[in-house]
Amino acid sequence: MSIFTPTNQIRLTNVAVVRQKRAGKRFEIACYKNKVMGWRNGVEKDIDEVLQTHTVFTNVSKGEVTKKQDMVKAFGTEDQTEICKQILAKGELQVSEKERQAQLESMYKDIATLVADMCVNPETKRPYTVGLIEKAMKDVHFSVKPTRNTKQQALAVIKKLKETETINIERAQMRIKFTVPQREAKKVRTKLTKIAKNVEGENWEDDEFVMVALMDPGCFREVDELIRVETKGKGSLELLSLKEVEEGDEKF
Repeated sequence: MSIFTPTNQIRLTNVAVVRQKRAGKRFEIACYKNKVMGWRNGVEKDIDEVLQTHTVFTNVSKGEVTKKQDMVKAFGTEDQTEICKQILAKGELQVSEKERQAQLESMYKDIATLVADMCVNPETKRPYTVGLIEKAMKDVHFSVKPTRNTKQQALAVIKKLKETETINIERAQMRIKFTVPQREAKKVRTKLTKIAKNVEGENWEDDEFVMVALMDPGCFREVDELIRVETKGKGSLELLSLKEVEEGDEKF
């Protein structure tokens, strides 16, 4: 599709329109195709790679630009780049039914792939195949939300699969090595053992206490802050492995 905009005499090509209705008005932005979902998923960070122009329109195809007072009333600002970002986040991508279906199928596959990559069967400690995860998602009637990024939706899938016990699944554990000065070791050790899934080893070396433990990935920020605060910056943690799975390529 090629759009001629008489307001600035720029011919826009390969346009993907994102539309949002707000305060009784319609607002549209002109984006590059295949870039909108990349922005929403956090893959694309450069707004200039997403927007064809930082102009906010009432109708992109006709080149009709939004009035300043309408932008201020609806968004509380006349900063068009900021408004574009808000529309990008919550607006509806205008695509054909065929394109929409292909987009949803692609996101569905991406979400299943993320879940398979993040999780294991807790009994075997081996990952599931993407196909099995997709089947489990269908069993719990999971539907893709185009405006949410794939990681958020993958975490929602994991939660739902665990709640419904559709399959036996849990997040793959991280193996972390903690090094703490002996003065704070006892207090820190008590707190860490409450968070850890499994303590693999402990050692008192010279003036330091060393622990290696398996942790849920969701606890990383918590233990990082714990070590930093309790040791006043003198302790450290080292990520030894991001995913603790059994050796071998076999998947179930």
